[in-house]
Amino acid sequence: MTARPETPIAPYDFVGIGLGPFNLGLACLTEPITELSGVFLESKPDFEWHSGMFLDGAHLQTPFLSDLVTLADPTSPYSFLNYLKEKGRLYSFYIRENFYPLRVEYDDYCRWAAARLSSVRFGTTVIEVTYDETDELYAVRTHTGATYRARVLVLGTGTPPHVPDACRGLGGDFVHSSRYREHRARLQRKESITLVGSGQSAAEIYHDLLGGIDVHGYRLNWVTRSPRFFPLEYTKLTLEMTSPEYIDYYHALPEPTRYRLTEQHKGLFKGIDGDLINDIFDLLYRKNLTGPAPTRLLTNSALTGAAYDDGTYTLTFRQEEQDKDFELRSEGLVLATGYRYAEPEFLRPVRDRLRRDSHGNFDIARNYAVDVTGRGVFLQNAGVHTHSVTSPDLGMGAYRNSCIIRELLGTEYYPVEKTIAFQEFAV
Repeated sequence: MTARPETPIAPYDFVGIGLGPFNLGLACLTEPITELSGVFLESKPDFEWHSGMFLDGAHLQTPFLSDLVTLADPTSPYSFLNYLKEKGRLYSFYIRENFYPLRVEYDDYCRWAAARLSSVRFGTTVIEVTYDETDELYAVRTHTGATYRARVLVLGTGTPPHVPDACRGLGGDFVHSSRYREHRARLQRKESITLVGSGQSAAEIYHDLLGGIDVHGYRLNWVTRSPRFFPLEYTKLTLEMTSPEYIDYYHALPEPTRYRLTEQHKGLFKGIDGDLINDIFDLLYRKNLTGPAPTRLLTNSALTGAAYDDGTYTLTFRQEEQDKDFELRSEGLVLATGYRYAEPEFLRPVRDRLRRDSHGNFDIARNYAVDVTGRGVFLQNAGVHTHSVTSPDLGMGAYRNSCIIRELLGTEYYPVEKTIAFQEFAV
């Protein structure tokens, strides 16, 4: 798709900036609402979602019901099941008897949905947002020269890849996991590869590289700061923490308590699929049948320094339980170090309108607003410190969007659940 620059005569009700799955879900859910006018601006030429990790067999860690719309509106034409029906794959998916869509399949579903929306503008980069006090409107200026005016902003710029401090400015050709697939062949031509990080992406990359270790002949290290290779906690009572009740409970906790819990809850949304952990062990077992495979798995080891010289990385780690430093040398380096929210530079002119907590992060209200009025700027997927593990969870995207739509309309268009859990979180 190409950008459709325009300067609207009348202001929109809202402008969505960024088009990941969450704002795309909002676009789908607002498309049939005639009382709302909105537009979504995305700098990329088309929808793209973690394409660097489209490994063979890789799938979502949430079931297909966590699509763009179903948990808000099961009758929506933008559902994953309707996508399968239009693609002629509904019966195949049924016979497959697996609730978890393949990652490449989910990306194609999102592209399918985006192509049917009238409100999406791809290839449109936002360069500045200002606020008109007289008209009480935000002005969103783009690289095309067009200006979109609206009373509400919905920020969905996502979380960019995180590079550890030790690797900032590091030379060479190291790769973040977000770009792994396009650089895999080049990595496999090296004599040694070190993978740093934990979680699902790190495990998928290790499994992929381990599969070719005897074909390509490289040495392979997987180093993680975590004390073990944590499985994703996926029991049903734990899953009740992705609920309106838990958001209410978590949001009302004192700020220091929420930040402490943020660290403790990483295993709830950053763990590794249990089946994949078992597959890795089984593959290690097979690779070691004829002798020790040239691979190491190191836990409790934090990356503290990195240098690059003459085609080789020298990586310094701290074994945190032993308080010992050690080094690894490697020709290839893959950073599966996740993603972190970065406040967009285009917000600089309106920063005085955005609330912050004592850590300098957005102080996100229960209704997902971050501005001083509590109804003018809403934030997608950057609120683990205020809304717990529900913030990045695909399954809670439709719920959050239902809440934002309620704020936009002043009335409840999609029913917003308030109680779904059996357990009680607060006394």
